[in-house]
Amino acid sequence: MSAVKEKIASALFFASALASILAVSLICFFLLFNGAPAIAEIGFFRFIFGTEWSPTDEPPLFGIFPMIVGSLYITAGAIVIGVPIGTLTAVFLAKICPPRPYRIVKPIVRLLAGIPSVVYGFFAMITLIPITGASILSASILLGVMILPTIIEISESAIRAAPNSYYEGALALGAGRYRAIFFALLPAAKSGVLAAATLGVGRAIGETMAVIMVAGNQARMPGSIFDGVRTLTANVVIEMGYAADLHREALIATGVVLFVFIMIINLSVSALANRSVK
Repeated sequence: MSAVKEKIASALFFASALASILAVSLICFFLLFNGAPAIAEIGFFRFIFGTEWSPTDEPPLFGIFPMIVGSLYITAGAIVIGVPIGTLTAVFLAKICPPRPYRIVKPIVRLLAGIPSVVYGFFAMITLIPITGASILSASILLGVMILPTIIEISESAIRAAPNSYYEGALALGAGRYRAIFFALLPAAKSGVLAAATLGVGRAIGETMAVIMVAGNQARMPGSIFDGVRTLTANVVIEMGYAADLHREALIATGVVLFVFIMIINLSVSALANRSVK
């Protein structure tokens, strides 16, 4: 009887894995099937490196380079803000925080993950935009806060899963508490911290509603972090409702570019994590 249960469980796990692979494959097929013709018609270099997006012109212009730059700037800003703060918070929760404050801080971190993005965006409109304007800086600060729960949760789990003997051995060799944490324990949890950063980057580069509310939505090349920009995701959401023909296909092709960016980030971090393990 136990053998039958194991076979059923194994079949269910295998079917779940196949369903995940099928979902990703279908997404890839849909994006490439609908987006590749537009890239071919517009021209790869004109589409990727074009600096003007104006579907109503004659002929229409579909250059997404300003959106690519805007997405990269905002994502980089969110990483600079969110990854250090999230990692240090995870270290505090895993190794430093006393039990009583932990019972207060941990639910607050989890609550941050459940707040809708539109609420984050509204809060940023009220607090950040009067100071920094609708700009790259505002969107970077906002996304840096939004990715904190993901980074904190996964990094804390990775730090707790790392062998405690590394930490104790460093203390036995004369290292101080914080030196043992940052030079012995944290490197042992590097792969988990990198995974947390990767998921945070994915959240940042894929966020739409909150960014629309604070980034300025200007499809132009930014000159500074105080300029407004439009991201790839915002471009799709803003115009897909009324787009048709080549315009619609160009927006789907924008999704192809975004998908490729996320794949490159994931593969790069995976390769870096595998290299660090070796």
